[in-house]
Amino acid sequence: MPSFILSFFGQANYRVIKMKATELERKSFDKSLDGILELFNNLEEDVPIILFSDDVIENIERAKEKYGNETINQKINAIVGEMLSWLSLEETDNDSKEEDTTDNDS
Repeated sequence: MPSFILSFFGQANYRVIKMKATELERKSFDKSLDGILELFNNLEEDVPIILFSDDVIENIERAKEKYGNETINQKINAIVGEMLSWLSLEETDNDSKEEDTTDNDS
């Protein structure tokens, strides 16, 4: 036994207690943990990045069943990445002025 444990606890007071949770305790713990996770998940509202139409969602689900999640995720990311590369995403002074005039027009 390491000497720091002996000096801190003293040899006579050092014991290892092994406890095993009962099935009832385990279920209670699981229920409590689920409650905590639900509270955590509800702290912020999930806002989707892209709103797909119902038809597109259905086709994505069918494609994932046929080709697998990883393949379809890679394909969608490649397509969206390519489409975004066509856009000018760097903000310039002209972009911010256009946004200001657009907001004032409404």
